[in-house]
Amino acid sequence: MSICYNVDMQKSTNGLHRDKLLVISLSCGIRCSKPMTTLTEPGPKQRIESIDILRGLIMLIMAIDHTRDYFHKGGIDPTNLAVTTPFLFFTRWITHFCAPLFVFLSGISANLAGTRRTRPQFSAFLIKRGLWLVLIELVVITFALTADPGYHFIVLQVIWAIGFSMILLGLLIWLPIEVIAVLGVVIFFGHDLLDNRNLPNTGAGAFLLKMFMTARGFISPINQTHFLGDFYAVIPWTGVMMLGYVFGNIYRSSFDAARRKKILLLAGGSLIALFIILRTFNIYGDPIPWEHQKTMALTVIAYFDVSKYPPSLIYLCMTIGPGLLLLVLFERVKNGLTNIFVIYGSVPFFYYVCHFYLIRLINVIVFYADGYTNKDIVNKSGGFNFVPKGFGFELPGVYLVWFIVIVLLYLPCRWYFNYKRTHRQWWLSYL
Repeated sequence: MSICYNVDMQKSTNGLHRDKLLVISLSCGIRCSKPMTTLTEPGPKQRIESIDILRGLIMLIMAIDHTRDYFHKGGIDPTNLAVTTPFLFFTRWITHFCAPLFVFLSGISANLAGTRRTRPQFSAFLIKRGLWLVLIELVVITFALTADPGYHFIVLQVIWAIGFSMILLGLLIWLPIEVIAVLGVVIFFGHDLLDNRNLPNTGAGAFLLKMFMTARGFISPINQTHFLGDFYAVIPWTGVMMLGYVFGNIYRSSFDAARRKKILLLAGGSLIALFIILRTFNIYGDPIPWEHQKTMALTVIAYFDVSKYPPSLIYLCMTIGPGLLLLVLFERVKNGLTNIFVIYGSVPFFYYVCHFYLIRLINVIVFYADGYTNKDIVNKSGGFNFVPKGFGFELPGVYLVWFIVIVLLYLPCRWYFNYKRTHRQWWLSYL
């Protein structure tokens, strides 16, 4: 989720020894200058292109999985070793990079947005924006997912996680940056200590624990006909956003680009190495260890099939590590393709909402074109309408629909990108 930002900042005075600390703790250790105290309104906005390129890339990849949800015939679980195929698993696996990098980049953007506001203004902005995102998840995104005007199944996914994390970050920004870094590191590396523990199963404590720490597709009844599905346990994702917020310091305008490159390379390489070590030897960091399977292809799938719900340490290392290396690459690469990524990455909230509704519109058109009728709308086996059993295409058809979706959204995204560049209305910070 993007927050527009500028990059007029004071120089950092910390030395190279802090860079080494970053690799160990995933925190920059750079003392953040205090937000300005005389600013009465946000200053001019300036975007960082490498961040927009990466965000645009993952936004496009993300749509593959959402298209598969509604158009893949048979509804096969891509991670089920008994039925999956390498192509199907890859279709799911490649989208694993999206949510962690989405949340991490939101933290960077939040840090930079704070340079345009006083501390009280910034805290209030994060809290209000977080509340707004939670509301959007409950009302706008849930309806797009379910196509159910009765809201019988309310879905909490990545927008909920980002929104609630922003609320928490809005409360935490009063603390020194070092404290936020330590809290982020503890959550990032330590939340898997709860894996496979005997935790409470009933009562308010169990509900809160599942909602905020351990949710793995946690579904809770609201009443006899309405249910709440939490697929993104907030606290682990908040740890990702907090570390992104700390990393935002290296994107300040006076920060040396060569030093930033070194930090990103060291941090990204260290996370990838940690993933390989922890996963290969099943040491720690994921609730389900991998095992050798009957074929090499299934063994590889088992190795890379890590837990997203909630995001395990190994999952986060596998996804954020390469993302940090891509940030280095995208500082040097500029061509026609990256220019396209910039368009999508500069308007992520607009794109996110629109792509769900466009997928659903095509879903409804194909539904009726295939001969289904109104009696087939309600999916009795789940909360998502217009997806009857046997509906959809094989994987090549899914990719074709995905390509149509992202192409159709290019012009609207470019229009909104240009609109945001030339207008300064307050509500643009929330959209």
